[in-house]
Amino acid sequence: MLAKSESVSCDLFLLCGQMLLENTCDCYCQTLRRLSERNCIEIITKLVQDKKLDVVHTLDGKEYITPAQIGREIRDELYVHGGRINIVDLQQIINVDWAHVENKASDIAKSDKGVQLILGQLIDDSYLDRLAEEVNDKLQAAGLISIAELCKSYDLPGDFLTEELSKRLGKLIQGEMDQYNRGVIFTPAFVARHKARIRGLFSAITRPTPVSSMIGTFGFQEHLLYSVLEELVNTGRLKGSIVGGRQDKAVYIPDIYAKTQNAWVDSFIQQNGYLEFDALVRLGIPDPSSYIKKRYKSNKLLFLRAACVGQTLVDQVEASVEEAVNSATWSDIQPILPSCLSMEDVGILINQAMRNTDIQSSARVLGGTVVVSEKFISNCLSLFDDAMQQKAQKEVKNNPVFVITEDDLKQVSMLTESSAPSKKEKKEAERRKKATEGSGSVKSGGGGNAREIRIRKTKKKGRRDEDSDEENGPSQQNRSKHTEAPFMAQEEIVAVLEKRVSDCPEEILSELADHLVRPLTKAYQEVLRTVFMSSTSSSSGANKKKSMKDLQEEITNFYNNIRLFDKGTKLFSDETQVHIAKHVLKTVCTDVANILVNFLAGDLMMSVENPSSITNEIRVKILGKLSEETKGPLMKLHNCLNGKSIEDFVTNIEICAEVCGFMLKKGDKKKERQVLFQHRQALIEQLKQTEDAALVLHLTSVLLFQTSTNCMLHAPGRCVPQIIGTLTGRISTEQQQLLSSYQSLVVKQLVSQSQGRKEEEEEEEDARSVRTQLLTLMPQVKALVLSQRKASINED
Repeated sequence: MLAKSESVSCDLFLLCGQMLLENTCDCYCQTLRRLSERNCIEIITKLVQDKKLDVVHTLDGKEYITPAQIGREIRDELYVHGGRINIVDLQQIINVDWAHVENKASDIAKSDKGVQLILGQLIDDSYLDRLAEEVNDKLQAAGLISIAELCKSYDLPGDFLTEELSKRLGKLIQGEMDQYNRGVIFTPAFVARHKARIRGLFSAITRPTPVSSMIGTFGFQEHLLYSVLEELVNTGRLKGSIVGGRQDKAVYIPDIYAKTQNAWVDSFIQQNGYLEFDALVRLGIPDPSSYIKKRYKSNKLLFLRAACVGQTLVDQVEASVEEAVNSATWSDIQPILPSCLSMEDVGILINQAMRNTDIQSSARVLGGTVVVSEKFISNCLSLFDDAMQQKAQKEVKNNPVFVITEDDLKQVSMLTESSAPSKKEKKEAERRKKATEGSGSVKSGGGGNAREIRIRKTKKKGRRDEDSDEENGPSQQNRSKHTEAPFMAQEEIVAVLEKRVSDCPEEILSELADHLVRPLTKAYQEVLRTVFMSSTSSSSGANKKKSMKDLQEEITNFYNNIRLFDKGTKLFSDETQVHIAKHVLKTVCTDVANILVNFLAGDLMMSVENPSSITNEIRVKILGKLSEETKGPLMKLHNCLNGKSIEDFVTNIEICAEVCGFMLKKGDKKKERQVLFQHRQALIEQLKQTEDAALVLHLTSVLLFQTSTNCMLHAPGRCVPQIIGTLTGRISTEQQQLLSSYQSLVVKQLVSQSQGRKEEEEEEEDARSVRTQLLTLMPQVKALVLSQRKASINED
């Protein structure tokens, strides 16, 4: 049954009556009495499905309610709650689904202009009128009220409150809204009090005062303060001005102070010719640049970073600059400039003066404040003419080189610098000499690269070319890092200038010397070339290059030794053969190629005293100047140096020797035996003298290889394990085990050295143990070779 009389419309009863009339009139009363609640629910459900009845089921399932009734109940609840109610509360009161309440509330807000839906709340005009009356009461009591405070009090959005309260200003609310800040409402009485306080306070100010400090101290409303203050200043009630606009840096300046301030500024610039910005800030002028431009519109001022200077000071600087140029000397501008100017400002002022006088090309600035004439610099260069001539003659005498063009001159200067070997190069040369005694200039395997094991192990990981550093060695690496040697070091130039140039500050001389280094070096190269060319014409060709006979013998020795090295290389695997071949090409083959190239460079006046100092780049440059007939074979020989085959190099060296006029003779067996013996003796002497564990292992393995195979070997340190491997079966088992043990200890030592000195105590103890074992085994390892030599001597 329906609990509310209005919950079901009259249409329902009409429809029910229509259905009941279908029965006989006699049983009407009896049928009506027997209509149950369940039958009523089914009837209503059928009507709703047929869209003949529009009702909403309540949440508890006990009632039906029409949409019109929902609207009436919403309006009733809105009235009961004083014109403001939340939709959530309505849903709980009406007890229907929230969506029906929300839709009906939206329809009411759209159809009724006096009702608004704000943030899920229905609000009508009566509530807003009462709210405006409450705001008016607060406003009259406080004189000022902010919308932000009202938002917190009434839990309504600021824009909505601002709009609704603006409609009621002058009606329900006796006040006005700030035109610059619509978030504040104030009364005319408050404005009057505020204006009176501002007028009295600023009338008493006698010095520049930041407006922001007044706001914080006296509690003024910021926007209202600026509005009233501007009004009082514009009407002339306050004698002063506001600088800085409506910002934190706004400053009120009384007229009496401004007059005194202007008088001080005028007097200072008239007496000193400049104005410092920081001084004006301390004087109370927040924007000095704008102040100066506004006050001195007709004056010609130069604005710098920290100050502005007048034309008088600029004229003085221009006069000093012109004097330095005209008298071919130098002039320090610092004494005539204000001390407050920074080095940047001084530079700007001097550059401006030089532009005004059009002397940029005739002078330069040193030390930031000293203007030096280019003529003065030229005079300083002439002070070194005699010393330059003497040094050039001495250099040509000690390190003769051959130049013909400007580009060649630069290369020659680098060769001259590198012609004096370093300590490492000397030591390397001595090692190679010992290893090749009796076989010309040949570099042997034992001495040629014995230390390269250590070099390889101590290199950092991640190298692009692991083999290049091993095979080239220190001297090869240094060859590619030559720099042009200057005529004098900067300190030497300063010492000469101190003696010859008077009254010049030391710091200026140092910078002047820095400017003179490159011109002096260039001039010295010209003098060096002139002196050398003159000495070349007067000296005999026999003193500049080796005789053909000596070169013939040297090249032949190289040629035969390279063939012998290639023979020993064939006894290894293909991979090891490549490593050994590349090593031979980078060392012995490169030396013989340099000898041939240097021989031909003598005809071009480009030869050097030490052919080993010729790098790949210089070799290509020299070959580029040869004739096509000579250039072709030698370029092929040059390309073989970067290959992997010794046989290709041997073939090309024969062709190149014939092109250069040399006849290469292959050595007979007797000559080969003599070379093998001398090579072995040189390695044995080196083995006796060395105490380096890695070098002992290298030399011993090479000597055992030569003894067992009767083949010379020139291999890098990285191939020592492969050499020892070839000795298996050629030496006794005890000797093989001794070598293997010694090799393991050498590897451990090199690994510990490559890891640096950060080992713990246990690791340091292991390193000491390894060194002790190496020292113990070293005599036994040497004896593997030296005992054989003694035995052979005894047999003889």
